[in-house]
Amino acid sequence: MATFDDVRRLALALPEVTEKVSWGSPMWCVRDKGFVWDRPLRTKDRAELGAAAPVGAILGVRVADEGEKQALIAANPDVFFTVSHLDGYPAVLLLLDAISPEELEELVVDAWLDRAPKRLRDDYLAARGPGAE
Repeated sequence: MATFDDVRRLALALPEVTEKVSWGSPMWCVRDKGFVWDRPLRTKDRAELGAAAPVGAILGVRVADEGEKQALIAANPDVFFTVSHLDGYPAVLLLLDAISPEELEELVVDAWLDRAPKRLRDDYLAARGPGAE
C-alpha cells in the first residue's frame, strides 16, 4: 500500500522536480510540467462512477498515450481507472491503497520521463546506466 508520502519522496528524488498546489491539492512538476498529482474525486466523478467509485487516496499519473492508459486499466481495474474529465488526455487515475510502493515508483519515474525535457531525461537515464529506461 502506497501513500502520498511515498509519492512525494519518489517525485522529489527526481531531477528538477518541484511541488506546487493546483486546485487545492499537491502536484509534482518537472520544469512546470505536471506529471503526478493528488486527484480527489469530484461530485461529477462520483455520480459518473456510481457504486464503482473508489474510496481512498487517488493519484493522477501522466502516461505516454491513450493506449498505455487503457492497457493499465484493462490489466488491473482494481488499481487503475479513469473519469470522463480525462477522456482523450494521457493520464490515468490510481487508488494509492491498492498499489505497492515498487509499482508506484515505476509509474512516477515513467511519468517524469514522459514530461522531462529530452536533455534532462537523457542525462538521468545515462546516470542510471544501460537498460535504465
